[in-house]
Amino acid sequence: MQLVCASANPDKVAEITQLLAGLVDLLPRPPEVPDVVEDADTLVGNARLKAAAIVAATGLPAVADDTGLEVEALGGAPGVYAARYAGEGCSYEDNRSKLLSELDGVENRRAAFRTVVMIIWPDGAELSVEGVCSGVITTEERGSIGFGYDAVFQPDEGAGFTFAEMTPDAKHAISHRGRAFEALLSELERR
Repeated sequence: MQLVCASANPDKVAEITQLLAGLVDLLPRPPEVPDVVEDADTLVGNARLKAAAIVAATGLPAVADDTGLEVEALGGAPGVYAARYAGEGCSYEDNRSKLLSELDGVENRRAAFRTVVMIIWPDGAELSVEGVCSGVITTEERGSIGFGYDAVFQPDEGAGFTFAEMTPDAKHAISHRGRAFEALLSELERR
């Protein structure tokens, strides 16, 4: 099966490529496709916007994902706004810094990463799945592997390591994105 990857984030594309290696022929997002405004208020909505834009531009089936970080003490924030938590154009470091500042002195550091993956076909058919990974936000950054909030997210199943302290294979085995793409492949096998 061929799918066009809707993500413009090179870090996500690298992970998606690893997760689908040998199972799906993942085509790159055409460089002429402009950034998609992700203004939906749900992960499903943003994944749909991205996949639909790529289908419209290429006429081929597209796969898109959207991820949120839900922190209990912050009422589920940053949630769907995780990528721009510190403001438009912010860096990964800006987002982590803001999150650690917001949680300074807070005891409840429970959090969950949630990823929605969606495929849209040219005929309008959709397939959507979700992956979740629960854990805690650390009090300081640990590790240098990965991207986004990896250095401050310690998954429950991670033997005390943050995502940024794990090998890519160890992270994929338990991560929200790994679980979402595993669910996607299971659904595709049933079709």
